Amino acid sequence: MSPARTNSQLSEQLIQDSFHSYLKSSLSQAKAERLLDADILSSAEGDLMITGPALCLYFAALRCTTNPPSVPLPRSSKSGPAQPTDLSYDNCPPAFVSFLQVWAKTVPSIQALAPEYQHDLARVICSLDPIAQPMHASINGIAADLRAVAIEISQRRSFQDRYASDLQAALDAGGTPSPRKASFVPPPIYVPDSPSSSSLSSLPRPQSPGLLSPSTPQFPARSHSPTILAPDSPAIEFIRETLYASLADALERLPSLRRLLSLDPPRAYFAAVAFAILDVATTAITPDGSVVGVLGTPLTLKQCPAPLRPFMAELAAIGAQAKAVEEEDNESAMRLAERGEDIPPTRMERVRVMLEGGIGADVGDVDGRRSVEGRAVAFVNRINALSLGLTKLKAFRERQDEVFSVLKGISGAS
Repeated sequence: MSPARTNSQLSEQLIQDSFHSYLKSSLSQAKAERLLDADILSSAEGDLMITGPALCLYFAALRCTTNPPSVPLPRSSKSGPAQPTDLSYDNCPPAFVSFLQVWAKTVPSIQALAPEYQHDLARVICSLDPIAQPMHASINGIAADLRAVAIEISQRRSFQDRYASDLQAALDAGGTPSPRKASFVPPPIYVPDSPSSSSLSSLPRPQSPGLLSPSTPQFPARSHSPTILAPDSPAIEFIRETLYASLADALERLPSLRRLLSLDPPRAYFAAVAFAILDVATTAITPDGSVVGVLGTPLTLKQCPAPLRPFMAELAAIGAQAKAVEEEDNESAMRLAERGEDIPPTRMERVRVMLEGGIGADVGDVDGRRSVEGRAVAFVNRINALSLGLTKLKAFRERQDEVFSVLKGISGAS
């Protein structure tokens, strides 16, 4: 239960400024401790868009001195009325309450870790192997929660517009400006205006029944409706159009996603892409890892250019993990039913809830049933990380304007 709220609410701008101030110092400290190097910071490759904010949340947890946990705010050098020294439930803007709640739950666990395990937590956040053995049982779960909040922060346009300068500040830390320049480029922006005539028909459509209920892949025949994809199109376009076909399906099947369009269009877009990844991974991957695309023909891993193979391999791995999760859910439900016990939300149900509503919508910690390993959260993070990685690629950015046009049409019609 969160403490009672008061009317002394801080502005979103102040929280954003404070976060980016700490993010610059967190990235600089991570570089000094060799958790991140200059190559990673300048190229912004991998999931640095997630790692950076997660590190910021980790260092904020170490600095926290209050109970219930609150985020210490940087001191302002400007003259004027005194600012609060902490971001708490009493003054948190509504947009950030769910972030604060999830972060606050991690603070006692982080502070209870011995220093060597705290360092290992930072390494795991940065996708590095822990040093201490055996590994502390709670580290993966804590890292998953921090990365989940970081993913949602990274989807905010206000974050994307400032992230390149945060990376550059970390590169320049140490007194001498770095010759390297941060190459991060925000994705195209969606600006709502008058309803567009675009509709779901402007995207190719799959015939995929598995979006809401992943099951054993059946490789359904894909629609041959109009598409910009030619038979000899590059592999990245093949993957992109296959995912965007399922994205249209997600928006049509999930009314709540369409409602989200009017409230937070970028968040709705990322959520739809994540559902499309889950759909394709569970219905369009063959046993050898090929993808059955919108034209009904498979793209094999061997045919895929080397730079794209990690994306295809991860898509197949997500499909395999989804199948394993569903099987474990079924086995667990059968055991509970045999004992006459109530069946809690399954892990896959929690995954779908979090893909749509974010980490704050997790239904799995009711009555302490949430796994210490954070496996559902980690799986959501895996899907979202692939979504962020794919949508940063040039071929996806080139097509996003058209997809946003479709979103405008749906939003206007809802």
